[in-house]
Amino acid sequence: MSAGTAQTAVAEPPTIEWIREFVPRWLDAWNSHQPERVLELLTEDIEVHDDSWPKRMHGQADVREFLEALWRAIPDMTFELLEGPYVIPGEPRASFRWRGTGMFTGPMDPPGFAPTGRRWDVDGADFQQYRDGRISKLRVAFDMMTVARQLGVMPATGSRSERAMAATQRAATRVQHEYRRRRSARG
Repeated sequence: MSAGTAQTAVAEPPTIEWIREFVPRWLDAWNSHQPERVLELLTEDIEVHDDSWPKRMHGQADVREFLEALWRAIPDMTFELLEGPYVIPGEPRASFRWRGTGMFTGPMDPPGFAPTGRRWDVDGADFQQYRDGRISKLRVAFDMMTVARQLGVMPATGSRSERAMAATQRAATRVQHEYRRRRSARG
């Protein structure tokens, strides 16, 4: 190496064994309902996209806000590993399937829903990327519509309420189209 060339240290990707040990620690941290246990497994500059939160999270402060809001709304929330983790050898990434359950007994803010006392049970998946022994990027995916129906914030499939909601949406769409048509005709 010449005097003018800087050597760059390349971090080794985590081993499959490390990831298999990490995933249960991750779920245990969530099940503890202690924000510090979850946050210690995340990098300071963590990026998180979770289907249940209205914005992408950047940094631990955003994740703390999310955790506190979620655990306030569903204080008995728990997760269990269903499948995985799935690992690509030599890559700092893994995914796994989980099941989450809990009862909606506290306010859900955002978006501002009142507690319904109803239980939810849904399968989902985590897609994690690691750096320096912690998660640096996280994508959490699951069917929000199923959760919304279970919690009573959306009407049941095929119900009279669902049909009324669909009719309202169709009427609102017709009004919007007519408004746009008239604006473009004037302009």
